[in-house]
Amino acid sequence: MPVNPAAKAIRAGAAFAALALLASCASQIPTAVEHSAQAPGFWLGLWHGFIFPFAWIGSLFDPDIAVYAVPNRGGWYDFGFFLGITVLGGGSWFSSKKRRD
Repeated sequence: MPVNPAAKAIRAGAAFAALALLASCASQIPTAVEHSAQAPGFWLGLWHGFIFPFAWIGSLFDPDIAVYAVPNRGGWYDFGFFLGITVLGGGSWFSSKKRRD
């Protein structure tokens, strides 16, 4: 039985909307966010995102190595961590380069 492309798009859109609605309910627990000057902020998040691959490998062998700092300053740390992984770490740039044979 052939599948209508419009129905397929509606199902995909409904699934995406359901996932987005579910994700919007997520929140950080108050004990994970700290507003002191010693708590990791944007710059440490950026650094932690950049060294993520090495920290992850180290965390497999040493339980004292963490890839994500808790407690941190919240959104700014998360933003720095995201930028560190995607921008400084190469992100999808390396996989998007076409090979020249």
